[in-house]
Amino acid sequence: MIGPNRFRSASCICETVFDYAGKLAEVGRIEELMGSPGFWDKQEKAQQTVAQLKSLKAVLKPLDEAVRAADDLTALSEMADEDPSFAEEVVKEVSRLERLVEDLELKSLLNGPHDSAGAIISIYARDGGTDANDWAEMLLRMYSQWAAKNDYSVELLDRQDDEVAGIQSASVAIRGPMAYGYLKGETGIHRLVRISPYNAEGKRQTSFAAVDVSPEISDDFEIEINEADVREDTFRASGAGGQHVNKTSSAIRLTHEPTGIVVQCQNERSQHKNRSTAWKMLRARMARIEEEKREAEEAEKYKSKPRTGFGSQIRNYFLHPDQRVKDSRTGVSATNFHHVMDGDIQEFLDVYLRWRVSQDQN
Repeated sequence: MIGPNRFRSASCICETVFDYAGKLAEVGRIEELMGSPGFWDKQEKAQQTVAQLKSLKAVLKPLDEAVRAADDLTALSEMADEDPSFAEEVVKEVSRLERLVEDLELKSLLNGPHDSAGAIISIYARDGGTDANDWAEMLLRMYSQWAAKNDYSVELLDRQDDEVAGIQSASVAIRGPMAYGYLKGETGIHRLVRISPYNAEGKRQTSFAAVDVSPEISDDFEIEINEADVREDTFRASGAGGQHVNKTSSAIRLTHEPTGIVVQCQNERSQHKNRSTAWKMLRARMARIEEEKREAEEAEKYKSKPRTGFGSQIRNYFLHPDQRVKDSRTGVSATNFHHVMDGDIQEFLDVYLRWRVSQDQN
């Protein structure tokens, strides 16, 4: 017989690793807070609290299920000792429990300081002309589709359409349990090879788009930004949005001069709302820089570790001569290009998390 004690021990370890009691207490505290008068008066802060609750429950639910499954396996194993006809059920239950434990092990990798936060994804067309603009919009759709498949919300923060096709750049906030933890590995250059639909001669075209992912941090999180270091420019919004948007200088661009970080927002009609969103995006980018500094300190002892930060080519997408997608860091491939573009990228995200840990341990 396959002994269940191994899984009983694993469930106990999982409870300790995930601080089960602490998370359960935090869920109780948040639910009590949500029931208090005036909780919804400040909508943005309330939504951040709700997102925190969802992230906690995203860990507690599979943990509860794994603990119950371990208990059931113990009872089923004892029955099988007396009646061999239950042996097949034990094997099935072991297989189910192994999948649960594997899911928990993956979630245990989402332990960064901002992993439970929402993600702000910015996409920029790079080399490749109109094809690059089209490619950038394809990536924007890919991440939006991934969010929809996981019941995450997507809010458009900024979008600059190209005059011919696609986008020059766009920024969206994706909110859901561990959104940033899953998506932060998408930062880098994404390369597409295909027969160009914009080339009359039908030649093969290589296009590039840059993706940057930052955590959507709460207003309570302290980020030191000297306002004197930030230059603010206003300009007229371009593209769709109505006459008022296009005829007034409602769009906001912020430049953090010490780092060269530039963010902008033109999605709202109100200059005040655009300014607020732009500051949120700047704080997110600064939080990402602080996280990268910590990661760099951790990686200092691993001199041969491949670079995975912004500006590196992380994934190749091919529509010609064959259809496939291959991650440059992990080596993981997908043979259905269109499924990936429809948001089926979870395998890439999961494997990257495990790869990152293996790199830290080497």
